[in-house]
Order: sequence, then structure tokens, then C-alpha cells
Amino acid sequence: VLELLRGVQRGSEDRKGSLGRLRRALQNEETQQKFVRLNGSMRTLTGLFTSSLADMQLEAARCLHELSHSSDPTVAEACLPVTSYLLTYLSGHSVEFTELCLYTLGNLVVESEAVRKQLLPQGIIPVLASCIQSPHEAVLEGVGYVLSQLLQAKESPMEIIPLVLESVLPSHMLRLVCSGHKAGMGAAVEFAWCLHYIICRHKSNTVLLALGAVPALTSLLIHLASEIPQDAPEGLELLVCPVLRCLSNLLAETETGCPAQPQDERLLIALFLILQCFLQQHPFLVQECLWLLNNLTADDPFFCSALLSLGLLPALLQLLPCSQMAKVLVLTVLCNIAEKGPFQCQQLLQHPVLPLLLPILTLPSSEAVGQCLELLHLLFLHCPEAAADFTRQGGHQALEQQWSSPEQQERAQALLGMARQPLGA
Repeated sequence: VLELLRGVQRGSEDRKGSLGRLRRALQNEETQQKFVRLNGSMRTLTGLFTSSLADMQLEAARCLHELSHSSDPTVAEACLPVTSYLLTYLSGHSVEFTELCLYTLGNLVVESEAVRKQLLPQGIIPVLASCIQSPHEAVLEGVGYVLSQLLQAKESPMEIIPLVLESVLPSHMLRLVCSGHKAGMGAAVEFAWCLHYIICRHKSNTVLLALGAVPALTSLLIHLASEIPQDAPEGLELLVCPVLRCLSNLLAETETGCPAQPQDERLLIALFLILQCFLQQHPFLVQECLWLLNNLTADDPFFCSALLSLGLLPALLQLLPCSQMAKVLVLTVLCNIAEKGPFQCQQLLQHPVLPLLLPILTLPSSEAVGQCLELLHLLFLHCPEAAADFTRQGGHQALEQQWSSPEQQERAQALLGMARQPLGA
């Protein structure tokens, strides 16, 4: 390591070759730690990084990028003197050089709070706000990477998110997410996760709501679903996942008062198309779709009625066996529908809902059983004949099994009481 450093410091004709060998050596974690401990090593590398020789500068940037991959915080902190130069060079003319600087910053941000605290007063947010207007896909993806690392930092809700929301970044992020599937999928995915980190870690999302995030993301999901059967871009699930989360969480906003939900049946159809497409290869998306469906149906009779009138209930019931969480969420959506009244309950009962509930009552999952009991309560309440049907199908014994559970005993006994009531009582 010392010999490589001397080769770089000598200023010989082979200095670029020495830098290249140093870069390859710095791919090793132990070499990285030894290098930063050597006296004058970072000063030499910074000098080459800030030199006027473009090829030398680029090779030095590659060395810094290798150092930034270290998981040792002391290596990241050794790079502190170079952060201001990294920011300055983001306005450079070379796309490759700008991209290198961005990913180096992103890597340093992950490992060191000291680096993050230094970058904020140095103006990293305004610099990223300038970079996000670049026409180059590689630069945009790099900006998304840096920003996503910053937004995941523990101090982000108090120190970083407010600065981001005050800048032009949110409007550009939303624009790139909603148009990225046509050209820049990588950048669209990065910025979709950025929006997700802001929405889930920030109490009030008035800025994004005012920018029209709900209708924009709704239109995006409808558009993506319409393209799935024909020509879905590779990695589409990586974009769909954060978009579903963003829309779900925005619809769940209570403190700021979310604008009216998008009364668009196409959103429901889009959700079920996405479910159908990704169920086998990417089952994790089932939970994301169901969570959005839950938030759509929770307080809105429009989506409850639409789900029934569009004939989507059989497809929803088929998701019950997918996973424990899917089971709970399907039952929650069914409760949202049943809660709306007798008409909706009668429509539910036209499908084999009651027979599907019987095996759920035997499960060890208290959450699934609890939701099942809640659904039975709503069905019995609004359609007393459902209680008699359930008893005839063996529901009496299934409910009696719950007596051994202190959590569910009282609710099960209440349901048995409802089942014994004569019709019309």
C-alpha cells in the first residue's frame, strides 16, 4: 500500500498506472483501512482529485469511489475533506465523472452520520435539486440513490425531509416517477422509494398532496396495469411496489386531511391485473395491493360497491390462502364491505364466503381469527339468516372451539347468542 502511494506521489509518467493499481487494491476492505491510516494518503488523493488533468482526476475519483464502499465508518470519515469537492464537481460536464461523484456521496452517506452532518450545511439538497434537472438518465439515477440514502437516515424526519420538501425536488421526483416507465426505469424506481420514505416518515404530507400526488400515482398504476399483458418493462415490480405504498399511505393521511379519493373504478381493475400478473413470481406484491385495497374500501362506499359490481369478489376470495398477512387483509377488506350495510352483506353471501370462514376459525393466528369473528358479527348483524346458514354448515362447533381462547371467548359466545336468536328478533 505504501509503495502504491509513493508511486502516486512521485509524479512520474506512470502515475496514472499507479493510481489504477491503487484503485484495484482499494477493492479490498483491509487495504482501504491501511490506506486511510497512512500519513498524507488522503491529502495526496484529494490533490489528484482536484487537479486540472481530467484523466488523473477521473482515476482519483474511482479510487475515492472504492473507498466509499467500505463498511468501516473510520474510512468514510477519512473522506470528510473531499465532500465539498464531490458536491462542486456534480455540476461538471462529464456524465461519467458526475455519476462517480454521486455514487461516492451516496455510499459515504450510508456509513457515516458525520458525513451527513457535514453535507447538509455544504448544501447537498440544493445541489441535488439542480442535478435532478439533468437530461442524463445515469445522473438522475445517481441523484435518486443519494437522496434515498439521505432519506433513510435516522435524523431524516427532523433534519433532511423538511429541507427536501422546501426545495423543487418533490415536483421533479413525482414527474420522473410518473414518466420514468417510458424511458428511465432505474431513476423512476429510486425516486418512487424516495417518495415512500418521505410519506412514511413525515407526519404531514401537504406538499405532496398539493402537487397532486394522489391522482398522479393513481393514473400511473392504471397505465402500468394496462401495459402488463403486452409489453411490461423488466423490473416493473420494483416500481409498482413503492408506488402502491405511496398511494396507500397518502390515502391513510388523517392529520392533513387527504383530498377526496380518486373515484375511478379503473384503479380497482388495475390492482387486480397487477395481482394476477405478479402473484406467482412476486408474491410480496399481494400484500401491497391488498393494503391499498383496504385503504380504498375503509371509508369509501364507492370502492366497496365497485368491487362487488365489477365481479371482483371471487378474485379477492382466491387470495385467502396466499399468506397469513394476505388472509388478514382479505378479511379486513370483506369487513369494510360488510360494514356498509345489509345490501352489501347480501351480495357477499351470494358467494361462498361462509364456507371459507370455517377453516379460518381453526387457525392458530389470533389476528386472522379476530378478523373472521368481526366479519361474522357484521354478517349476522345485517343478515340474520346468515347466522342460521353458518350454524347449519358446522359453524356452531367452530365457534365453540374459541372458548379455549381468552382473547376470543367472549366474541364467540356473543356470535353463538346471535345465531340462536329467532329470525326477526
